[in-house]
Amino acid sequence: MHSFATFHLISWRSRFLALARLGLDRRILKNTDGVLFWRLLGTGAGATTSPSADLSRSAAFIVWRDEDAFDAFIATSSVARRWASHRFVRETWSTRLRTTGGHGSWQGFKPYEVLTHGSQDGIVAIITRANIRFRSWRAFARAGVEVDRQLQEAPGLIAVCGIGEAPIGRQGTFSLWRSLDDARQFAFQTARHREVIDETHQGKWYAEELFARFEPYDAEGRWDGRNPLETNRSA
Repeated sequence: MHSFATFHLISWRSRFLALARLGLDRRILKNTDGVLFWRLLGTGAGATTSPSADLSRSAAFIVWRDEDAFDAFIATSSVARRWASHRFVRETWSTRLRTTGGHGSWQGFKPYEVLTHGSQDGIVAIITRANIRFRSWRAFARAGVEVDRQLQEAPGLIAVCGIGEAPIGRQGTFSLWRSLDDARQFAFQTARHREVIDETHQGKWYAEELFARFEPYDAEGRWDGRNPLETNRSA
């Protein structure tokens, strides 16, 4: 069985559409055959990963049993049709993902335990996600602003967006890096980010957290007017 994940970024033509579909599409995805795990997500403003919101953009992370299940979703699902329709969206981008490792969980689910393994060479996608304890929200938000400034200037960063779920305090990021070394250099050699990692553990900021690495492949569509995966592979 070839299990894989997809990540989708959808810029809607209106805030009303974005918010409506975040609510209404949940039941459809929940009942879609071959879906092992799914989350519909809000996103931060632009490339910002500190607390913010773009109410006209949403995202989705979905784990599929196999290629046939995903192909059936693309061919028959009203959700997939809306994501592909210029009537509803300004642009949409998606990529398939194979696991290259990770730790932690997302609502108890560990994607790196069920997905087909991919290559760690080349471009890497990373999802970070946490349930932030209420008492730690202010410290997290303050640290997020500081880390975001350094992230935006990090060598090897291709693209990034903040992701989140209701209720407030379920925050994360999706990012693309030119290499695993670039991602590790930012994570462990950037002084403030290293300090924040220590602060989260010492202060027990998170009730649950996930750090997951992926090989992204077969990307389609546009993210801010370009396909960042294909652009950087051809560079």
